[in-house]
Amino acid sequence: MYERMLTTIDFINNKTNGFKPEVGVVLGSGLGGLANGIDVEYAIPYSEIPNFPVSTVKGHQSQLLFGTIAGRKVIAMQGRFHYYEGYPMSEIVFPIRVMMKLGIQFLILSNAAGGLNPAFKVGDIMIINDHIHAMPNPLIGPHDDRLTTSVSSS
Repeated sequence: MYERMLTTIDFINNKTNGFKPEVGVVLGSGLGGLANGIDVEYAIPYSEIPNFPVSTVKGHQSQLLFGTIAGRKVIAMQGRFHYYEGYPMSEIVFPIRVMMKLGIQFLILSNAAGGLNPAFKVGDIMIINDHIHAMPNPLIGPHDDRLTTSVSSS
């Protein structure tokens, strides 16, 4: 996996002239409009990125955006990958690991989630502080220190 990550990172760095994001954002269902608030410098379709999965969910744009929001350098996943699409967990977390290696210090994940609170309205923002974990854990398997430390620029 590490060698695949390096190939992906090299490709992205070449396409973005070494853009160094500090914030990673996963634009899940319902938050895709946030992409309109990004001053985009680079947009790369997932299908062009070596080793990157491609979203099969209708409405996901399937591209990485590089730019700024309020002066912060961001990388945003416009569309993501799901276990129910048939991807193994190692593929689902691959883009997050790539973002970490590109230098993000913060990660914001979003998704469309149903709520049982009758006071919630469509579009309300809620924070999930617990969930039923019904999927395989992506951290199971041999530990590789190279996957958990950032890549220095060369």
